[in-house]
Amino acid sequence: MPGKNSIVIKLVLVISLCSALIFAVTLGYNYYSSRVILEQELEANARNLAMSLVYRVETELVAVTGVTEGLARSLENGRYSERELLSLIRSTVEKNPGIYGSGVAFEPDALGTSFRLYAPFYYRDKGKITFIRLENSYQYVPYLYWDWYQIPRELGRMEWSEPYFDEGAGNILMSTCSVPFYGESSGTKKLRGVVKADISIDSLTELVSSVKILKTGYAALLSRNGMVLAHPLKDAVMNETFFSMAEANNDPAMRKLGQKMIRGESGFVLYKSLMGVTSWMYYAPIRSTGWTLAVVFPEAELLENVRRLSMTMAVMGFVGVLLLIAAVVYVASTITKPLRLLAAATDELASGNFDVELPQVRSQDEVGVLAHDFQVMKESLKEYIKNLTETTAAKERIQSELKVATDIQASLLPRLFPAFPDRPEFDIFASMDPAKEVGGDFYDFFFIDETNLCFLIADVSDKGVPAALYMMVAKTLLKSEGQRLGEPDRILSCVNNILALENDSSMFATVFCAILNTKTGEVRFANAGHNPPLIMDSRGTRYLVLQPGFVLGPMPDVVYAAERIILQPGDTLFLYTDGVTEAQNREEELYGAPRLLDALQRAPREDLAEMIHYIRAEVKQHAGGAPQSDDVTMVAVKYRGITAG
Repeated sequence: MPGKNSIVIKLVLVISLCSALIFAVTLGYNYYSSRVILEQELEANARNLAMSLVYRVETELVAVTGVTEGLARSLENGRYSERELLSLIRSTVEKNPGIYGSGVAFEPDALGTSFRLYAPFYYRDKGKITFIRLENSYQYVPYLYWDWYQIPRELGRMEWSEPYFDEGAGNILMSTCSVPFYGESSGTKKLRGVVKADISIDSLTELVSSVKILKTGYAALLSRNGMVLAHPLKDAVMNETFFSMAEANNDPAMRKLGQKMIRGESGFVLYKSLMGVTSWMYYAPIRSTGWTLAVVFPEAELLENVRRLSMTMAVMGFVGVLLLIAAVVYVASTITKPLRLLAAATDELASGNFDVELPQVRSQDEVGVLAHDFQVMKESLKEYIKNLTETTAAKERIQSELKVATDIQASLLPRLFPAFPDRPEFDIFASMDPAKEVGGDFYDFFFIDETNLCFLIADVSDKGVPAALYMMVAKTLLKSEGQRLGEPDRILSCVNNILALENDSSMFATVFCAILNTKTGEVRFANAGHNPPLIMDSRGTRYLVLQPGFVLGPMPDVVYAAERIILQPGDTLFLYTDGVTEAQNREEELYGAPRLLDALQRAPREDLAEMIHYIRAEVKQHAGGAPQSDDVTMVAVKYRGITAG
């Protein structure tokens, strides 16, 4: 009897659950895909239906707009007597069945002092064309203050008004198309009045309400401010807005949907209708008026057939999963025995016993492949551990040798300061921080004779062990030739010719070599492509201007120029490598020569060790924890002069 941790139980559970999950996902995907396809087709159909209704409404509205604008242009371009004006307005109403009424409202005194306000208007009344004067019909509020007059007058363009109940000109629910017209007075354009044409909202609402969708679907019409103009809920028409109903239902999503509608957007959304039914709605703007037309499809009616099909598939899937469980139990029980043997052997392998014998599995199925792979893995692990042990030992040996190389390189450079405690004429201090275990920068100073001190700084191309080896050769040559030749230009030329021989790797070094006469303060120097040093004297801190010089090593027979300056007591020379000025922070910004000059102006001057330590701290602060990319080397020499003994 398999235990609760048996692979049989696990296989049954995993495969059964996975199968059930796969079937559930497949069923869900099928339902989802069917729903998406249905929604896509629904959206296309809803769009077509909505745009068809919009087109029919727009056709009527655009016709009215064209007639109204034409009448306004006629008044701008011609001069009409009162009789001609009334005939023109009456003719407009008679010839356009879609227009309920039309009129012209003039600005105060636009027709002279005999007419303070003048607004003739013709409208349909029980099959007849009736005439009224709007300035007399609006008893309490003159037409000048009505929206259909005020808005186009202020905006200077055609506007459709919000639907309203006109108690003075027909006593029906209507919307007005208003177009301002102008004349010229003393060469300037001046508003003369507004042409209006009214349409009955009832005809539009009947058109929208006549649309039948599924069993309980419907079409609705909203004004530009969200007022309900057509809807199955008759009590909401002209009494509620989309936003008031959203507030009543405490529905923020409905409020956002209303905001999109009044912005003139179109879309296809799932929402809870005003009657509390989850429905799909496609809404589109009526551009000429800013109104919105919506068609609503109840979701439950759309998905009824899809849900019925999904339930049938669910029953079939459940039966299939039961049959699959029975098959899994049978297959899993045939493979547990060899797996148990392999499990026992792997316990021995895990404890470090790589000589354990693995069970022999003769089958060619996955269990046989697994047993073979375990055998290969055992041999590979033995070989890997052997190689890892040898590699670790070799790495430790290399690290030890690099530590010795670091100590050897450090011992080659003068490190004891003060270097010449019995020579009060000058002071010298230097430091070198390699970027790797061993570096390519170096410095040196030594007496050529009793009064001439040779000091130099150099930077070898590349870093690491190759640069360190090249550095030791170059340093040895510079010191030996310096003591033999005694002049910086001759020293550099001779060492360059020696280094250029058999320089297949094309390595090179930049060198600044100088000789200080400790009696006179004269410094003779030559430069082989190195950074210019700085001098700190009575004139301040500045960079020395050097003659250009080629680096040491790439080619022979290079001539180097000798230059000289005179140091006064208290003057200091500061030498450095490009590891100082090219130090980078995490944003890859260089420390730079201007920062070095500024730092030296602020650094301590009397104690050279404090000066160099100050500059090193400034460079580290600039780097901000970024890894050091190059060796950092500095040398400072202060001339004190001969003191009376």
